[in-house]
Amino acid sequence: MGINSITEKTLNKERPSDIVVALSGNPNVGKSTLFNALTGLNQHTGNWTGKTVETARGSFLHNGRRIILVDLPGSYSLLSHSDEERVAESFILFGGADVNLVVCDAVALERNLNLLLQITEISPKTVLCVNLIDEAAKKGIKIDTEKLSRRLNIPVIPTTARSGEGLKDVCDAIIEAADSNNSTAKVPQYDSHTEKHIAEITNILPKDLQVSPRFAAIKILSKDTVFFTNYQKKYGADLSVLANSCDTIGAEKIVGGIIKTAEKSAEGCISYTPKKRRFDDHSADRIITSKIFGIPLMILLFGIIFWITISGANYPSNMLSSFFGSIEMPFYEFLKSIGAPSFICELLVFGVYRVVTWIVSVMLPPMAIFFPLFTLLEDLGYLPRLAFNLDKGFQKCRTCGKQALTMCMGFGCNAAGVVGCRIIDSPREKLIAILTNSFVPCNGRFPTIITLITIFFVGIGSVFSNFGAALILCFFIILSVLLTFLASKILSATLLSGVPSSFTLELPPYRRPQILKVIVRSVLDRTLFVLGRAIIAAIPAGFIIWFAANINLGDVSLLQYAANLLDPFAKVLGLDGVILIAFILGLPANEIVLPIIIMAYSSGSALSDTGSLTVIKDLLVLNGWNILTATNVIVFSLFHWPCATTLLTIKKETGSVKWMILSALLPTAFGMIICAVNNLIFSLFI
Repeated sequence: MGINSITEKTLNKERPSDIVVALSGNPNVGKSTLFNALTGLNQHTGNWTGKTVETARGSFLHNGRRIILVDLPGSYSLLSHSDEERVAESFILFGGADVNLVVCDAVALERNLNLLLQITEISPKTVLCVNLIDEAAKKGIKIDTEKLSRRLNIPVIPTTARSGEGLKDVCDAIIEAADSNNSTAKVPQYDSHTEKHIAEITNILPKDLQVSPRFAAIKILSKDTVFFTNYQKKYGADLSVLANSCDTIGAEKIVGGIIKTAEKSAEGCISYTPKKRRFDDHSADRIITSKIFGIPLMILLFGIIFWITISGANYPSNMLSSFFGSIEMPFYEFLKSIGAPSFICELLVFGVYRVVTWIVSVMLPPMAIFFPLFTLLEDLGYLPRLAFNLDKGFQKCRTCGKQALTMCMGFGCNAAGVVGCRIIDSPREKLIAILTNSFVPCNGRFPTIITLITIFFVGIGSVFSNFGAALILCFFIILSVLLTFLASKILSATLLSGVPSSFTLELPPYRRPQILKVIVRSVLDRTLFVLGRAIIAAIPAGFIIWFAANINLGDVSLLQYAANLLDPFAKVLGLDGVILIAFILGLPANEIVLPIIIMAYSSGSALSDTGSLTVIKDLLVLNGWNILTATNVIVFSLFHWPCATTLLTIKKETGSVKWMILSALLPTAFGMIICAVNNLIFSLFI
């Protein structure tokens, strides 16, 4: 079991008694938590809108029946055109589910019923799970689920998925719905004019129609071409010909009918008893999302996270480095003992092994700290507030506020940030978010940046070195965010011009994070996943670096020869040829840029243990480094082409080599311009 695309193969029943259940719901209603609790699959959940982008499949046994649960992307409506909502609609219509399980938020039940009513219009075999009953109770909200069940004519089960309350009743209701012949579930009621047209279309639909005639009639009246295409692919019949011969019903009439039906259904089923709460979300939001305090608090919070990451990563990083160093020679001797030629031993040990172990030593500790802290912000409910704070900035750039969420994901891994752009509905704005995601530094760029900040800006061994490094790092992070805005605005005004779409982001209630689960899942789902991809990219890099350092042209190695060729151009940028070739060879993984620089300066034939920061500083200064060089290397670390993994992810997400190339050229152009300007100012005035 695991994460899968929706395919017929993944949903094959082992027995006729098996039940396939489509799990639907608005974003942030605890749908994925319910999925995890029922199936035992610890799929990562997050307290912000748009978390589930892919679908997840799991199964479990209940009363001797196997239930196959498919977790669909969070959706507000089946009338929208986002990729996630299209995926949900497509599966509900054509995926062959026996039962629809719809999860609603007890705190916002009436609004959540809009999606439920659209689903009951497709299939009456639906179960409503009213989740977060505990949250509703804290706010003095009581739901009469029995009365609501009679109104909707479907099972309605109150639950608290986080604690497991009500889950057995949900399973019982699923089996009951699968075995029932219910055909009278509540459906939206529209105005008389619309209902008349629906009846007319329903009467002329093919007798062998494979979906709900009423829902098909609505799709025909609204001229939904995607529905026509999907239906034709699935069943071979073209329903668009019917649309050409009938009137068009505006979306506002359909939406209006759904909302009115939801209001009537919920009327009298919800009661309110005001209670004094120990923690008031609105009071907190007045500070956290305020114009005065919102941004400073965000900077302070991330500064603390960076400080904890920097401070906490040093010791385990040194331990890992010492451990890998201690087994390097035994590994070399083992290869020799089995008869491997000397150059193969050196290639594998001093080339591949050293590159891979360097990446693990440098990359694993900060990721193992940063990702859990970042995930805690998700579970707490802070990330939607961050998006809210940055929304105006992105709107001024004619892009979408959801880009703030994908940008934050990029701090951990730009490839993950690119994939996260699927939560953005507009194709134009999604592409802008993809192309600019690499403007924020990923985890792989932090080691080089932090090392240079410590050496050249805050001092080695200083009592406040970690705190000072975190402050300066925050400055560079702010610069990367500002240039993300600028690049987005330039793209919006040129290649990807257009009108920004409306952005509705629900601010979820603050919730106490499940700390142990957060740590386990962030390490397994994020840290090890990203580290694994970095290692895969680092293996060929180890081969290339070793060959470049050990094959000579005349009296110099290929590495030094290439550096000499690039040196004149690099000088214009306030760098040198060694630095530039290191960034080029660091394409597979940004973590190896600084080790390549050190190797080239020390005329080594392989990456070596650099020892203390003092040794690194002496080596760099000896080769002409100063504050300007360090600043420009940090700037170029921030703004240059993404790593190979991110580039391949961009190619996959956009389906175009053109956009992949642009995603590499855009940050590189910014980085080169800033470095060249810095160098010019330094040469003129200092």
